[in-house]
Amino acid sequence: MSDDTADPGVRQAIEPLPVPEAGALARRVLDTVGTVVVGKAEPLALVLAGILAGGHVLLEDFPGLGKTLAARSFAQALGLSFRRLQFTPDLLPADVTGSFLYDQSSGDFDFRPGPVFTNLLLADEINRTPPKTQAALLEAMQEKQVSVEGTTYPLEPPFHVLATANPIEYEGTYPLPEAQLDRFLLRVSFGYPSADDEWGVLRNRMARRQEETHLDAVVDATTLRAMQSTVETVAVEDSIGRYIVDLVTATRSHPQVLVGASPRGSLALLLCARAHALLADRDYVVPEDVKAFAAPALAHRISLKPEVWLRRVEPSTVVGEVLAATPAPASGARPSYQESTVDEPVAARPAAPDPVYRYTEPPRGQR
Repeated sequence: MSDDTADPGVRQAIEPLPVPEAGALARRVLDTVGTVVVGKAEPLALVLAGILAGGHVLLEDFPGLGKTLAARSFAQALGLSFRRLQFTPDLLPADVTGSFLYDQSSGDFDFRPGPVFTNLLLADEINRTPPKTQAALLEAMQEKQVSVEGTTYPLEPPFHVLATANPIEYEGTYPLPEAQLDRFLLRVSFGYPSADDEWGVLRNRMARRQEETHLDAVVDATTLRAMQSTVETVAVEDSIGRYIVDLVTATRSHPQVLVGASPRGSLALLLCARAHALLADRDYVVPEDVKAFAAPALAHRISLKPEVWLRRVEPSTVVGEVLAATPAPASGARPSYQESTVDEPVAARPAAPDPVYRYTEPPRGQR
């Protein structure tokens, strides 16, 4: 492993790229993946934004819609090491994390890393394995490390999980617990392609003359980490931050919701909105960035009341109602967290009243 992973709490600093350069690279990645996964520009952008935000993505959709192909294509275009793990009812936690095996030559037990030790892990049909094995991924997804028999092994960054699940076939499956669902930054569905897009898939297959696809790498792991660092430089003014909080809080008081989104949902919406702004070559977030990710970032974090299930109400419908009922801001004020200094933290500064909401682009020198 590289030196920057010797301590999971200490990561080597990666210099961010300029926003236009990072955005151009991200769009090149999307264009490259789009040559193989045809007609899915919007879902692919959601997945890439989730990766740029440093999170994990759950691809929940019907079989045969390109979920596995998309994961493999992103790994190739991003220059990441890739492993695919097929989840089955007899899969054990050690099959995910790795285990100690006896080495006859040395007379000692050596740790053999499992498939989780990679940059991009495809957890295929994750809901087909028991909760004990599903839980083997929790520490890796949240802490970027694996603990086996009292020893902790850090995962080399970047580390991302793209998991697939079938939303309609429930026989022989184990629903993901809320704690595991909450670890996924986004839940994305591809949906069926249009007739023209499906013909494009057939045409590409005939032109390839083989089943396998291979994409040239647009970036590498180090460049991806620099792009992720760039996301952290995207400014979020106070009114946008409060808008995110208002949206998430509204899910908790909705009459059809049993359990609303947690503060982790607010963080997910914040990170994804920043990544979406980067894809648009902006170093600041606008309300439209937040709206684009409200359903993918919040719907899987909402539990509906039992009586609502009979009416076939979906969590995404609730998120849509919350979006329609929550007024969006529009202001070009400088974010308060950027005004603080080392000697004078934000908490010590007097609170300034929120600006009147009118969206104007922040002055170039204040971004």
